[in-house]
Amino acid sequence: MLVVGLARTGVATAFFCARHNAIVTATESRPESELGDAPSKLREAGVTLELGGHTEKTFLAQDLIIPSPGVPADDPFLQTARSKGITIWSEIELAYRFLEGKLIGITGSNGKTTTTTLIHHILKSASVPTILAGNVGTALISCVEEMKGDTITVAELSSFQLELIEKFRPDIGLFLNLTPDHLDRHKTMEAYAGAKARIFENQTELDAAVLNADDPPTVHYAPKKPQLFWFSRKQPVQQGTCLRGDDIIIVHHAKEEFVMKRADIPLAGAHNLENVLAAVIAARLAGVDAATIAQAVRSFAGVEHRLEFVAEIAGVRYFNDSKATNVDATLKALDAFPGRILIILGGKDKGSDYTVLQQPLREKAILVLLIGAAADKIEKQITGSVAIERAVTLGRAVEIAAQAAQPGDIVVLAPACASFDQFQNYEHRGRVFKELVHQLRANSLRDLSSKE
Repeated sequence: MLVVGLARTGVATAFFCARHNAIVTATESRPESELGDAPSKLREAGVTLELGGHTEKTFLAQDLIIPSPGVPADDPFLQTARSKGITIWSEIELAYRFLEGKLIGITGSNGKTTTTTLIHHILKSASVPTILAGNVGTALISCVEEMKGDTITVAELSSFQLELIEKFRPDIGLFLNLTPDHLDRHKTMEAYAGAKARIFENQTELDAAVLNADDPPTVHYAPKKPQLFWFSRKQPVQQGTCLRGDDIIIVHHAKEEFVMKRADIPLAGAHNLENVLAAVIAARLAGVDAATIAQAVRSFAGVEHRLEFVAEIAGVRYFNDSKATNVDATLKALDAFPGRILIILGGKDKGSDYTVLQQPLREKAILVLLIGAAADKIEKQITGSVAIERAVTLGRAVEIAAQAAQPGDIVVLAPACASFDQFQNYEHRGRVFKELVHQLRANSLRDLSSKE
């Protein structure tokens, strides 16, 4: 078998297969000098390596190919292998073949990580044996050996992972929302949406599908076979969770259960209310009672890089929303604050339309600081809506923001772009932002003490 790509998921897949006595080859376009100690450890495990480029011969010599999520499904080598009848699975499909216990899978354009982490937090609070996995950080394949019959695995699932499944089937599948994203990879919204919707493809009448009743594109993909549950902050639902006045309600088998007050949710923004509603019904379907769910939601601190409060300096609050890697996520960040926002935008463009930011920027923001490769495109598409400064780097953006902001203002990193032009990933970008803000705070405190 062949593993394509030696980032985190590819390395985990290669090790797993080697431990299960497969004859494993791994191919990677980067040279060995850029791969750290992974190559030597993989060789020790018996994996054959092809580094610094791919060859067609290697692809055609396999029975099974597992591409990493970063490898496009229409990669020419994969297309050639597919034409020869060679099986190609994503890593989650392989992991599913070994899975024990129940699986809750979460997909959508935005809110996946917060919802996934919150469901896991609720299950843990209820003393349910649970594993957090998938696109949230730990590859599903890495968790298989920890699973037992009573385990509930909660997995964040990307379109890249779902587009190459065959039998993969979550017991509870959540499709949170659908907005344009990854069009540089999927080319069309139809292809992107279709990949997401595959989360329901193999579900049976015994399974549950959870969808956002307030999101028409998602509603369109409601499946026929599984039991349907909805979440909504705007309307009543027949089955699922909704907001009635200020109360969060579960509706199931024509019975209603009060869960908690909206004001008790510790997370900011309407989008986080939706994430909570989705997590509540998923946890209830997994067997957790309403009181335990409410207690767990109240104690949930949020997720790093998702509207994460970093510091308050001289009356200015700084927030890290580096996970806002598409335009819709940035719109949600703008919506989470009342106004006077200085926002850092830019990075690697994903084929996005930034013109939709014009009105919210006009209403909420006082300054946009542009960084990264997409700066030209963003500036052209938002010009006239708000003051713009070219910061180029994240360090310079924080510096300009600190000089321009007044007490009561909000500085937020919500880039609407991928991070790969200047950073390893969005986590790296978020950590750098936090380091810059903490350094700014230290300098501010030092200046204050010197004046005393």
